[in-house]
Amino acid sequence: MKSKKFAALAKYTLIITEKPDAANRIAMALDVEGKPKKLFDSGVPYFEAQRNGRLVVVPALGHLYTVAGIEKAKRDYPVFEYQWVPRFKAERGASRIRVWLKVIAKLAENAEAFVDACDFDIEGSIIGYTILQYACGGKAQAAKRMKYSTLTKEELQEAYLQLLPKLDFALVEAGLARHEVDWLYGINLSRALTTAANKCIGRYATLSTGRVQGPTLNFLREREEAIRRFVATPYWTITSKVASDDAIFDVEYERILESSKEAEAIIAACKTKEGQITAVTVKEFEEKPPFPFDLGALQSEAYRLFRYLPIRTSNAAQHLYLAALISYPRTSSQKLPPSINYQNLLRKLMRIPAYSKQASELLAKPSLKPNEGQKTDSAHPAIYPTGNMPEKPLGTVERNIFDLVVRRFMAVFSESAVCQSIFATVDINGHHFGFAASRTLQEGWLNTYKPYAKIKNDAVPPLTEGKKVTVKRVTLKENFTKQPTRYNPRSLLMKMEKEDIGTKATRAGVIQTLFDRKYVEGTDSLAVSDLGCQVTEILSKYCPEIVSSQFTRSLEDQMNQIQIGNQTKQAVLQKTVEILKPVTSALKANEEDIGQQLSQSIEQASLEERTVGTCSKCMDGKLVILRSKKTGKRFVGCTNYFKSKCNAAFPLPQNGLIKPLRNACKNCGSPMIKVLAKGKHTWKLCLNPECPTKRTKDKGTKKDA
Repeated sequence: MKSKKFAALAKYTLIITEKPDAANRIAMALDVEGKPKKLFDSGVPYFEAQRNGRLVVVPALGHLYTVAGIEKAKRDYPVFEYQWVPRFKAERGASRIRVWLKVIAKLAENAEAFVDACDFDIEGSIIGYTILQYACGGKAQAAKRMKYSTLTKEELQEAYLQLLPKLDFALVEAGLARHEVDWLYGINLSRALTTAANKCIGRYATLSTGRVQGPTLNFLREREEAIRRFVATPYWTITSKVASDDAIFDVEYERILESSKEAEAIIAACKTKEGQITAVTVKEFEEKPPFPFDLGALQSEAYRLFRYLPIRTSNAAQHLYLAALISYPRTSSQKLPPSINYQNLLRKLMRIPAYSKQASELLAKPSLKPNEGQKTDSAHPAIYPTGNMPEKPLGTVERNIFDLVVRRFMAVFSESAVCQSIFATVDINGHHFGFAASRTLQEGWLNTYKPYAKIKNDAVPPLTEGKKVTVKRVTLKENFTKQPTRYNPRSLLMKMEKEDIGTKATRAGVIQTLFDRKYVEGTDSLAVSDLGCQVTEILSKYCPEIVSSQFTRSLEDQMNQIQIGNQTKQAVLQKTVEILKPVTSALKANEEDIGQQLSQSIEQASLEERTVGTCSKCMDGKLVILRSKKTGKRFVGCTNYFKSKCNAAFPLPQNGLIKPLRNACKNCGSPMIKVLAKGKHTWKLCLNPECPTKRTKDKGTKKDA
């Protein structure tokens, strides 16, 4: 059906949502029969529902508007003049947005009332506001606001009955300011770096930095410098193996020793056959349940358990939210208000076999009280399951995140675990050694949170004060202090949270950008590349504010002050421009030097990105992805070809994105690549034409070769 047929009908209320999935669920919830009509105009879906009159529910595709410079073609800097424009005017590949906005504008013409039903946070508020203001002809002031934390039928119906009378304009103003400030820093500093580099290397290479990206990269660089400065120092530890009755156990000397002479003297004194247990301390303590998940804690836990990067966890949680399986994930709250109806959620979870037993045990309790943290969020509670069952099978990542959210939710209401710690002191010829162990007496919430909780049950030998023990062996070991460890995605995310830079919604994306720009290498251990170091050093020299977490934190505070009415957007933007003017002047004056510093690192990063592995023919060169000047086809060749030392070459598929893999073929030991074809189809390919895997894999690659 076409919108022209519907537009001719009586007036209606136009409801703006953030995504098509959300529009579908809202329309189904609000239609009195639960069967809204799905309509299309120029390929854009929207829904007609009936509820005390006609409703039209139309989705956005996330942000339809963005900040852009007024002079579109200008690539120079500094640039301080900007405006909010449709994304198709500012971004390549966003042509679909033009049609989307045209359809929304057409639907707005016959609407008599407007409702912003986008996600209730800063980003959702900006999405709804810009659409209402620009696509709907200035209807932002007249629109009402729909607030919800889950996409369940019951909550959506209640949210529509309890519409807020207007948009939260303080939140909108703070969000607009955040985007505009980030754009000013990002566009000017990124253009300065890119321009300097491109003038030097003679080709285009994208470099970027920003208000949050700068200090995050600097955390990594500072850690890298601490590692390089580190000098290991020796220390000594002493352990003894002792026997009590039939049990043999290890005890450790009460302190580490910084002097080898002292350590050797203690070893000499402990060459005896007998010792004595002089003290035994047994303590019981409660280990309280964990707090409910906020987004940062969910990302951190998912990395600890599954090694999922923060952006992957965030995306999976968003999919679960749109499927009405969990509440809104972009929250900083550690609170679960009674209004979400704990008992009802647990009764729903009982229908899912994997959670039936734990849910029924919790419902048998006389009362349900969650163990909550201090962090709050005015828009949304902590993340919790809706109790809905998946409508279709979940992918592995979504299934793991869903299970984690459900088990954490139930654990929050469980009893504390009761644990026991045991510590014994063993005297060996006047020197004190210690034995420590811990046991779980009552599992409590640990049982509910299985398999994600660790239950300690150390073996404990018979320990009685005054009892003699036999000294079997005393061992002296020389150790060296360990260098600081590099950040991993989890610890870097926690550092960003601790320093209060970025937001719950943006931190994962910032970390991902560091990977995309080749500033960071590794997975579990994040090392700053030469290019990342060069960018940070340049910014530290010419714009130290941009790598300062304190400066970024002060800007975050100013955004928050706008939201509560103690600061104005205009004042924050004016201060931003005042800071950037001398910085951009200094960068422009030193473009040549900056370009020289960056060029070598860029070329090295480009080479590493194209390197497939070591050449097995000459054993000296590197196999890299090249493109023939004569035919334009890409292939893998040895770098020693340019020195006339090696002619090793391998064909490549000509369609799709090629990504070198850092592992060798299990069948023949040759380098491997990954091919990402259109339609997101991927496969792995060994470069060796004689590899046994070719007999099967070539069938899938010849089409694209």
